[in-house]
Amino acid sequence: MVRAAVLPAIGSSLEVTEIELPAPGPGQVRVRLAAAGVCHSDLSLADGTMRVPVPAVLGHEGSGTVVSVGEGVTHLAPGDAVVLNWAPSCGRCHHCGIGEVWLCERALAGVGEVYARTVDGRALYPGLNVAAFAEETVVSARCVVPAPEGVPLAEAALLGCAVLTGYGAVHHSARVRAGESVVVFGVGGVGLAALQSARIAEAGPIIAVDVSPDKEELARAAGATEFLLAGEDTPKQVRSLTQGRGADVAVECVGRAASIRAAWDCTRRGGRTTVVGIGGKEQQVSFHALEIFHFARTLTGCVYGNCDPARDLPVLAEHIRAGRLDLAAMVGDRIELDGIPAAFEAMLAGKGARALVVF
Repeated sequence: MVRAAVLPAIGSSLEVTEIELPAPGPGQVRVRLAAAGVCHSDLSLADGTMRVPVPAVLGHEGSGTVVSVGEGVTHLAPGDAVVLNWAPSCGRCHHCGIGEVWLCERALAGVGEVYARTVDGRALYPGLNVAAFAEETVVSARCVVPAPEGVPLAEAALLGCAVLTGYGAVHHSARVRAGESVVVFGVGGVGLAALQSARIAEAGPIIAVDVSPDKEELARAAGATEFLLAGEDTPKQVRSLTQGRGADVAVECVGRAASIRAAWDCTRRGGRTTVVGIGGKEQQVSFHALEIFHFARTLTGCVYGNCDPARDLPVLAEHIRAGRLDLAAMVGDRIELDGIPAAFEAMLAGKGARALVVF
């Protein structure tokens, strides 16, 4: 038996209860969690913005230690420190074949498979493959990546989503170059990672935009040289900070129609707008044909930061060891499983940095 935060139904509150985990089967690994980040995507799963089978154990950003391995798993052993990868690539589909592993057609195949049971025998599903809101989990060995050496294991949980996504949005999707101006919408976990990544890329100015004035200190600590409160005048303010042109790159980390449109409006002619935030189908963004021609901007979606964890985690680890990337600065509250609902409320209110469940 292990304790876990279970989502009984879409739109309901999480319930912390005991669940029964099976022993790892062929190709599987059992992991004892050290920590799990509370991401806005977990909230999107809970409220139905993204659909998953329920009841489910959410949590997709985690780190921990291997407890046991199933038949056929030879690259991992009990005691290994690992980071969970919620979107593992299959290595066989079209996207994997052309190097776009973040778009793997089978990445979420495990979401619909029963992975555990409640104490009364009901089937449980892993919200985004890894079910990190639990003391222990059983996952496919493809969902496990060795934790980088020299990185504290609890903070390493952030590498499983927020840091890879924010880093990849800047370095892989937008391809920010030294000296380019960058504006980041949304100073949450992914936004803080994007700001730090823009600083690593030697961008400037780096402008953070958020609805909460309380985020300014966090944003500046992460690398923002300017901070703006989101509003109707945001595009005009960004242009005033970029010689009247607009930012070379805008990174949207909110997932709302208004902020996507504002990010587009803040981008200079010929610039790049990268949308990282996950919004619902009701969030409709409109453009007229003349502006698309006139501004010649590029609007790009970004999944998982266009990252390959096997390729990118060693790079991020080097940035962490060199002091260029600060994981601890991205953590707001350190909580227990029972604190996840309050962390969801804080996210909805736009408060604080990443909440980290520490086991």
